[in-house]
Amino acid sequence: MSEKSNLRQAALDYHAFPKPGKLEIRATKPLANGRDLARAYSPGVAEACLEIKDDPSTAALYTSRANLVAVVTNGTAVLGLGNIGPLASKPVMEGKAVLFKKFANIDCFDIELDQPDPEKLADIVCAMEPSFGAINLEDIKAPDCFTVERICRERMNIPVFHDDQHGTAIVVGAAVTNALYVANKKFEDIKIVSTGGGAAGIACLNMLLKLGVKRENVWLCDIHGLVHTGREIDMNPIKSEYAQDTDLRTLDDVIPDADLFLGLSGPGVLTPEMVGEMAKRPIIFALANPTPEILPDLARAVAPDAIIATGRSDFPNQVNNVLCFPFIFRGALDVGATTINDEMKIACIEGIAALARATTSAEAAAAYQGESMTFGPEYLIPKPFDPRLIGVVSSAVARAAMETGVASRPLDDLEAYKQKLDGSVFKSALLMRPVFEAARASPRKLVFAEGEDERVLRAAQAIIEETVETPILIGRPEVIQRRIEQAGLNLRLGDNVDLVNPENDPRYRDYWETYHNLMCRRGVSPDIAKAVMRTNTTAIGAVMVHRGEADSLICGTFGEFRWHLNYVEQVLGRGGLRPQGALSMMILEDGPLFVADTQVNLHPTPEQIVEIACGAARHVRRFGIEPKIALCSQSQFGNQGDGTGGRLRKAIRMLDDAGVDFCYEGEMNIDTALDAELRERQLPGNRMEGAANVLVFAHADAASGVRNILKMKGGGLEVGPILMGMGNAAHIVSPSITARGLLNMGAIAGTPVAHYG
Repeated sequence: MSEKSNLRQAALDYHAFPKPGKLEIRATKPLANGRDLARAYSPGVAEACLEIKDDPSTAALYTSRANLVAVVTNGTAVLGLGNIGPLASKPVMEGKAVLFKKFANIDCFDIELDQPDPEKLADIVCAMEPSFGAINLEDIKAPDCFTVERICRERMNIPVFHDDQHGTAIVVGAAVTNALYVANKKFEDIKIVSTGGGAAGIACLNMLLKLGVKRENVWLCDIHGLVHTGREIDMNPIKSEYAQDTDLRTLDDVIPDADLFLGLSGPGVLTPEMVGEMAKRPIIFALANPTPEILPDLARAVAPDAIIATGRSDFPNQVNNVLCFPFIFRGALDVGATTINDEMKIACIEGIAALARATTSAEAAAAYQGESMTFGPEYLIPKPFDPRLIGVVSSAVARAAMETGVASRPLDDLEAYKQKLDGSVFKSALLMRPVFEAARASPRKLVFAEGEDERVLRAAQAIIEETVETPILIGRPEVIQRRIEQAGLNLRLGDNVDLVNPENDPRYRDYWETYHNLMCRRGVSPDIAKAVMRTNTTAIGAVMVHRGEADSLICGTFGEFRWHLNYVEQVLGRGGLRPQGALSMMILEDGPLFVADTQVNLHPTPEQIVEIACGAARHVRRFGIEPKIALCSQSQFGNQGDGTGGRLRKAIRMLDDAGVDFCYEGEMNIDTALDAELRERQLPGNRMEGAANVLVFAHADAASGVRNILKMKGGGLEVGPILMGMGNAAHIVSPSITARGLLNMGAIAGTPVAHYG
């Protein structure tokens, strides 16, 4: 079987299995008994109906309408396929709905209508207004799409957005903005030659005019040649607005000295010879799919300095509407916008363009491994999987909607809204907010033992951007510098980030002498101390903290936890500091669950269990959460004399005697800890209300096993492990940690802990 046949079958299988199609409907409310049924349908549903009848705006509160978009088409101009009809277009529309859900958590129904007449099609769309918060028109041929959108926008009081037009125009606008920045050119000065007079092409030109391009500098060509005054063939009022009063007639005639070629036409339209006649540092947007107007290698053979974008994912600078439509709809829906106006579109452009000029996110880099993601000729716009898009773009759109008076539900706090959006993609963002706020008020120095690791470098970049902390990297400068450049980061060694070179550092003598003085009575000779300070970055970082040159050490991105713990304890386990346990925050769909001790004490004594519980309570409160600690065992409230139950029962008695200020209960099974009704049946009147949010175990294997199951099978995101008892002098992470996880640990390490948490 050929490769093409294999790809075709794989695509068909993707759509067919495990169930046909790409969408399903899921209920958001329980329907498990008669009481649920009475509230979901008759008679309870009448109450919601009457509320909406009295106040239509409450539909946003009692129904899904405010988060529901219709993707509507008649299948007359499906991308790359043409007029295939509404039924055959359904896979495309289902795919669009999936993108809405994936990138912006917007629910979506695909609606394929067998109606070629644009005015009748508009009538049908307008009649659907009560069902949806917004309409996304898709794959309707030009000029019918202009008619449908105009009628719908005039008659409907919700956003109507033809993505083929405006989505393409927005992403092109962002890409051109940055291309001009790279080429050192200005909108008002450039000459544009465009091929393709369809909906997308015209919309792109209209948007470029709004960004500052002069109409007299736009030359539009289609299959019949230049659009010029007096031309009658294949003209319409919208295309006529770009007619030039000239004797020139062909693309060959008008391409000389063009700064920007904008192609939304077909393969091979732009020849290498034409590229050679364009202005210096030409900008070429060859956006035809699947084959562009000119292939990038052919263009660069003539103009090596050309800045090129295509519509394909296998070349740099893919102009992809998914950079726009999920996020412009997200912002519009969240403020109850009655339309999507030009100001909202330009806000979207500015947000996308600015994000590309910023340093790239670790998550996007992980999704596009091997691709250059440093702003420049081959990275003009962000990648679709950049998780920062929703926060940056949607909040900018919401702001523009409010400032222009089209928001029916304006937001009180845009910054809080942006943080909420970030929290929807960065699961730790909302929970980490109080920690980051504290870290911003506490300038501390954080030393990273594995400074050559790309995750550490990305975390260091984020720490600089989001906190007032100073990262210190331990590693070889030439390796670190090379990886900074490869990742496109704005880290400057010796400027915004400090460096320790274990192979050649002027402080080497001070470090090995310090380590030797600490360890000379524990079998460490001067020669061993010298070797350790040349090769062991964890020990180097610990010595820096001991000497006061850093406030906290973060290590463990590779290697075994207890190996790192040995050096941390050797150097920093003094003056009341000693490792008491490791606490992991697992962020689950229904909230956080803390697990301890996963690493430090294999078989903790009752005294150590008390320390673990007290330390966990202090750290949980750092996240603005009141701890409810369950001491977990196979034993249930004294029903087993053997195993871990005895140690936990003794720890409970010690906590009782200590009069601690947090809620705790045990010993009990995990299900009893998390199910209040079950716990009440097992021990009526127990001291805990609701589900426990901290699980403390009397065996590290149990704690570690629960943590890993939650992470690998439960979809949990780990923040930690937090090394308790060390007063933030050191934290040992796990090798699976991400750059975002390291940023979180940096914020935790950057916040002072009272009473040596």
